[in-house]
Amino acid sequence: MALLQANKDLISTGMKEFNALLNQQVFSDPPVSEEAMVTMVEDWVNFYINYYKQQMTGEQQEQDRALEELRQELNTLSAPFLAKYRAFLKSL
Repeated sequence: MALLQANKDLISTGMKEFNALLNQQVFSDPPVSEEAMVTMVEDWVNFYINYYKQQMTGEQQEQDRALEELRQELNTLSAPFLAKYRAFLKSL
C-alpha cells in the first residue's frame, strides 16, 4: 500500500523543517555533553512526530506507516548532525 500523497507531502515538509532546525544550531561554549545532545535531538524528533501526527490523513494503519517513515527520515537527517557535534566535542 503506497502512502497517500497528502502524507507524503507532510513527510517532505517535516523533513525540510527539521533540516532547517538542524542547520540553525550553533555549537556553543560551554558545550553540552554528547548524551545531552542526543537526548535533545530525540526530543526534537518526537516533537515533530507529535506535531505531524495530528495532520496525517487516511486510516490508522496509513497514518502509522506515514509517521514511521517520517521518524526514519528525521533520524537519518539527524545522524550527520550528531556526527558533526561529536567532531566538535573532540576538537575542544
